[in-house]
Amino acid sequence: MSQPKHRRRRSETPTKVRTTSLAIALVTASLLSVGLWWHWKAPSSSSSITTTPLASSTLPAHPRGSSPTALNQSLGSYLRLRSGAVELAVEDLNSGLTTTYGRNSPQVEASVVKVNILAALLASSSVANTPLTAQEQNLAQGMIEESDNNSATSLWMIAGGGAGIGTFDRRIGLTATTPSPCVVCQGFAWPGWGLTTTTPLDELKLLRIVFLDSAYLNSQSHAYELQLMESVVPSERWGVSSGVASSATVALKNGWLPLNATNSDWQINSVGWIRGDGRNYLIAIFSTGNPSEDYGIQTLNSVSALIWDHLAS
Repeated sequence: MSQPKHRRRRSETPTKVRTTSLAIALVTASLLSVGLWWHWKAPSSSSSITTTPLASSTLPAHPRGSSPTALNQSLGSYLRLRSGAVELAVEDLNSGLTTTYGRNSPQVEASVVKVNILAALLASSSVANTPLTAQEQNLAQGMIEESDNNSATSLWMIAGGGAGIGTFDRRIGLTATTPSPCVVCQGFAWPGWGLTTTTPLDELKLLRIVFLDSAYLNSQSHAYELQLMESVVPSERWGVSSGVASSATVALKNGWLPLNATNSDWQINSVGWIRGDGRNYLIAIFSTGNPSEDYGIQTLNSVSALIWDHLAS
């Protein structure tokens, strides 16, 4: 069923998401009975997290165009003052150097997995040399641009579910990514594909496939996913886009969810491709243990700004 190209963004907060199936309703009711409530929640339109300027003392001083070691040291200087565990990987496509920070251990992807879902579908489309159907394109637009969960569930199933995504991931060499085996998962009120885990380095491999590597996706598929990730709605353009000059082009996808009933342990992720103003880099940031959604997003915003400055030519 076709829908208008520019749809009103559908909220992902628990009070506004419409129950779409009896199975989800039953899981939700069961979850509430034991006092747990997990969800994907869009940042409030009144939130100041993306507009509050950073104090001059927030980030450590650093030389522009510095080495991966210098960048790692600056990241450590900032992140040791923050709660939570941040892991990231940055590949500077200009120099060919890759910087990592943290243990590079698997973390929950949340909505970042939507990049993987679309890549798997486009890889099949590239092999068959046939475009996605109009319905699939409509679902892909909602999934990437608006982070719509219903669209993602439909495309996850079309891609073969966890087994199909896993086959694709192994084929492209993602050795540290584990797709979720369930969509309706016991003890989890929202689509289980969000429980897929990955590492920053594996995510960089995926981003290379999505944007650059012609071995799996053809040029039309590259352009298509790039266009969607460059068109994410303004309220979800935080994280790796923060601190980036307006003259640069940003393709990104973010993920966010609380990991406990009190909303005091948030998973906040952001991945993408930044190019322009002398920079050209792939980036993946995953963070867990954030005491609030806003806190985690502010951490990622600050890290992104630091990386942008470090990679100046």
